[in-house]
Amino acid sequence: MKLSNLAYALGLSLVGMAGTAVAGEGMWVPQQLPEIAGPLKKAGLRLDAKQLSDLTGDPMGAVVSLGGCTASFVSPKGLVVTNHHCAYGAIQLNSTAERNYIQDGFYAKSLSDEVSAGPGSRVFVLDQITDVTARVQKAIAGANTPAAREKAVDMLEKQLVADCEQDGGYRCSLSSFFGGTTYRLFRNMEIQDVRLVYAPPSSVGKYGGDVDNWMWPRHTGDFSFYRAYVGKDGKPAPFAKDNVPYQPKHILQFTDTPLGEGDFVMVAGYPGRTSRYALASEFNDTVAYAYPTSIRHYHEVLKLIDAESERNKDVGVKYAATNASLNNVMKNYEGQLEGFKRINAAKTKADEEAKLIAWLKAQAKSKNKVKAGKAKSALAAIAAIESANGERTATRDRDFIVPQLSGGTVGIARQLYRLAIEREKPNAEREQGYQDRDLSRIEAGLKQFDRRYDYGMDAQLKEYWLQQYVALPAAQRVAYVDSWLGGNDSNAIRTAIASLKDTELNTLEGRTQWFKADRKAFETSTDPVIRLAVASMPFSLAEEAKAKTRGGESLVNRPRYMQALIDYRKSKGLAVYPDANSTLRITFGNVKAYTKQDGSKQNAFTRLEEIPAKDTGKEPFDAPKAQLDAIAAKDYSTLADARLGTVPVNFLSDLDITGGNSGSPVLDADGKLVGLAFDGNWESVSSNWVFDPTMTRMIAVDQRYIRWIMEKVAPAPELLKELNVPVMKSAK
Repeated sequence: MKLSNLAYALGLSLVGMAGTAVAGEGMWVPQQLPEIAGPLKKAGLRLDAKQLSDLTGDPMGAVVSLGGCTASFVSPKGLVVTNHHCAYGAIQLNSTAERNYIQDGFYAKSLSDEVSAGPGSRVFVLDQITDVTARVQKAIAGANTPAAREKAVDMLEKQLVADCEQDGGYRCSLSSFFGGTTYRLFRNMEIQDVRLVYAPPSSVGKYGGDVDNWMWPRHTGDFSFYRAYVGKDGKPAPFAKDNVPYQPKHILQFTDTPLGEGDFVMVAGYPGRTSRYALASEFNDTVAYAYPTSIRHYHEVLKLIDAESERNKDVGVKYAATNASLNNVMKNYEGQLEGFKRINAAKTKADEEAKLIAWLKAQAKSKNKVKAGKAKSALAAIAAIESANGERTATRDRDFIVPQLSGGTVGIARQLYRLAIEREKPNAEREQGYQDRDLSRIEAGLKQFDRRYDYGMDAQLKEYWLQQYVALPAAQRVAYVDSWLGGNDSNAIRTAIASLKDTELNTLEGRTQWFKADRKAFETSTDPVIRLAVASMPFSLAEEAKAKTRGGESLVNRPRYMQALIDYRKSKGLAVYPDANSTLRITFGNVKAYTKQDGSKQNAFTRLEEIPAKDTGKEPFDAPKAQLDAIAAKDYSTLADARLGTVPVNFLSDLDITGGNSGSPVLDADGKLVGLAFDGNWESVSSNWVFDPTMTRMIAVDQRYIRWIMEKVAPAPELLKELNVPVMKSAK
C-alpha cells in the first residue's frame, strides 16, 4: 500500500483515538492529523491538516531521519540542516588535535571542499509505508510457545524486509504501535554518501555546554549542515568522488515572517522512545533503580574521561562524542527524577492504573461474554507483564555491568565472531544485525574505530567496570569473566586488562582480515581479545535465548494490556496517540513562556545581548570575538525583531518532543522553517513518562540566529546564497 493511499486507510484504524486532542501533548502519527484538524486550526495552523498527512508531499516530504536525529532538506542540491550536536560525531571524526573542527568550526566553500561525515552516516528519506498488522498477528497466533512466537515474528520481519529492499537502495524496518496492536513496514531511501558542509565553532554550536544543557534561558547556536550525495544515476551509492548531490522532491523554505510569542508552531521529526503507557511497576523500577544506577556509574566514568582528556588532547578529541552523549543522558535522568518528585508522578501513574484496573474488573463482571472475556484477558496480561519484570531484578546489577566490559577491541571481536557464526546459516535465518544487508554498517564501524578509541582510556574504563564486577555477589558472577580475571584483587584486574593490549584488532588491516574470517579461525585463534570474545559467547547466547522467550510472552501480553488501555481512554474521551518509536511524528502548539517553580517568569525568546552578559571567556561560555564585537556594534543585519529590539537566539514553545527529535524542523502556520528543535527545559524531561503541560517546553534555535551567525560570526556567503533565504519582514 503506497503512501498516497495510506492517509485514508490508516486514518480509519485510528478513528476515535484522537479524543480531545489539544495543543502541546501528543506525538501524533501524521495519519491522525485530519482527525484533529479542529485543535490544529484552533492553535493557528493555516495549512489543511490533510496536507500534513501526505508524507511525500510538501512540507513533510522534506523531513528526513539521520538514524538517531532528525533533519530536513533545505536546498534543491541535497543540503540538509540539523543540530550541531547531531553532526558532532562527524565533526569529531574529521578532527584531530592539530586540525580541530570541533573547536574552530568547519565550512566547505565549494562541493569539492566537503568531507565525508563518516562511512556509517546516513540520510533516510521516507518512501513508503505498508500496514502489515494482519500478517504479524497471524504469525503470532500460529505459534504455541513464547520462543516460537518470537521466532515466527522474527522470520516474518526478515521476509518483509527482504522483499521491501529487493530493488536496492532502500532500508526497511518493521515498527509496532500501541504496544503491538498495530504493525507497519517502513521503506526509506538510504542515502549512504553524507558529507559535512558547515558547522559553527563549538563556542557557538555548544555554547553553555553541559552547564546549560536542559536549562533555560539558552543561547546555543545548535545547527550544522550536511549534504546528501547519490550516484550519477540518482540512486544511493557509497562515498565516491564522482557522486552528485541528491535532488530532493521537496525542500523547506526559510520563513520571511518574524516569529513571535503566541504564534503557532509544529515539529515534524523522529522521536526515539517514550513510556507514557508503561505500567506503574515499570515506572517505579526506573525511578528506584535504572536511573539512579546509570547516574552513579556515568558520573564516575565521565570523571575518568575528563581527567584523561586534560592530560591527552588526542583522547579529548576521540572521546568528545562519548563524553557529550554520557553527559546528556546523565543530566536527563537527573532531571527526570527531579521532575517525577515535583509532579508526584508515582502517584499519578498508580492512580491511572488503579482506575484502569477498576474499569476492567467492572467489565469482567459484564453479562456480555465477549466484553468480560477481553477484560479478564487484559487483567491476566497485566499480571504476567509484572511477573516477568519482577523475575529480572535478581540479576539486574550483573546485567548492567557485564555488557560494559565489551568496550573497545573486545566489542569488535565479539561482533566479528558472532558474524562468523551467523554466516554459517542461510542469510534469511541469521540474526538481525548480521545479515548481508548489515555488512556495510559493520564494515563502516571497523573503519572509523580508530577515531574513537584509545587503548589507555579504554583500559581505565575496563578497570572501573571490573572493579564493579568483582563486587557482585557470587550468584551474579559469570564464569567466563571469572576465568579471564583469575582473581578478585586490583592486580588480577590490571593483569587481565594488560593481556588485551596486543591484538590484531588494533589495526584496520587486522580488523578487515577478521571481518572475513570463518568461525574456525576465531575458535583456534591465540589472539587474547578474540579468545575472550569466543569465551563470552555461550553466556551471551543463553541470555539472548531468555530475552527471546520474554519477548514472545510480551507479543501476546503487551497488546492485550494496550488495547484495554486504549478502550478505557476512549471511553473517557481522552486523547490516544502511540508512544514514540523512532517513526515520523508531528507535535503542535504555540510559542509560549513559562514560570519556574521559584516563581521567576521566563521570556519566550532569548536575545543576542544576553550572550556577552553570560560570557566568561572560558569554555563553555566563550563566545567568539567576532560574535561579541558584532553584538557590541549592534550589527543585526536585517534580522532584528522590533518587538525584542535585537536578534532572537533561542525560543520556547509548548511542544511535545523527546530524544530523536533533535534537529527537527520547527514550522510555522504556513509550513515555513522558523527554527530547529534541540532541547527541552529541565522541567520537561520527566514528560517521557508523565506529560506535564504546565512546565513542559521545547527549546529551539531561531532561524534568524542561524542566519546571523552565518553572516556575521562564521561567514558562509555561498551557503546563504544556496539557501535562498528571504529578507525578513518587519515584526507586527
